[in-house]
Amino acid sequence: MRKTDRLFQIIQILRRARKPVTAEALAAELETSKRSVYRDIAVLMGQRVPIRGEAGIGYVLEGGFDLPPLMLTADEIEAAVLGAQWVAGRADPALARAAKDLIAKIAETVPDDLRPYVFQPASGAPPAFRPPPDGLDMALVRVAIHGGRKIALRYRDEEERETERTIWPVIVGYMDARRLLVGWCELRNDFRNFRTDRVIAAEFLPERYPARPDTLRAQWRKTLGQK
Repeated sequence: MRKTDRLFQIIQILRRARKPVTAEALAAELETSKRSVYRDIAVLMGQRVPIRGEAGIGYVLEGGFDLPPLMLTADEIEAAVLGAQWVAGRADPALARAAKDLIAKIAETVPDDLRPYVFQPASGAPPAFRPPPDGLDMALVRVAIHGGRKIALRYRDEEERETERTIWPVIVGYMDARRLLVGWCELRNDFRNFRTDRVIAAEFLPERYPARPDTLRAQWRKTLGQK
């Protein structure tokens, strides 16, 4: 790997990390020595890249720093196109359209010699089994999730029993055969999964639920680890 590429890659690693990254971890991912990492970090700091580091803890890229637009690598193009293909075949109509638009934008962005990685990728998502139609507007569901707002559902379970639930939406799971809306159910006082095709009616309430969306999501993930 050229030194210039390695410097950019160090910034990328630090930018995606949620905690300090040690020189040893950087060296392992870059397949180089810790001595080279120390030199590269010194070069970046000399170029006023806001990297903060402490011995024995690791390095952190401080907020507010951004790189100028960088050309995607062939592997990054393959990864983005593969993910967009999967979404285009399995997500709700709004996200499916966005995925197709993303592929078109990538094709317009990359130079001619990299366009085969967009239109003729070496990997591809398998054909999707179209799930049943959703019983509620998934675009509005995502708005409610980001805004931390409640949704009132009229829901039919596997035994055709109908109930009315008010939920705090957490996340939407997009799978091959169905889509699931995960939320904290006020009726059951616990997290529940709701198949979106079994929703009979939905009302998107202006009321916010009494928790931060990221806190609620963390609580849900914690329950997954306990089961």
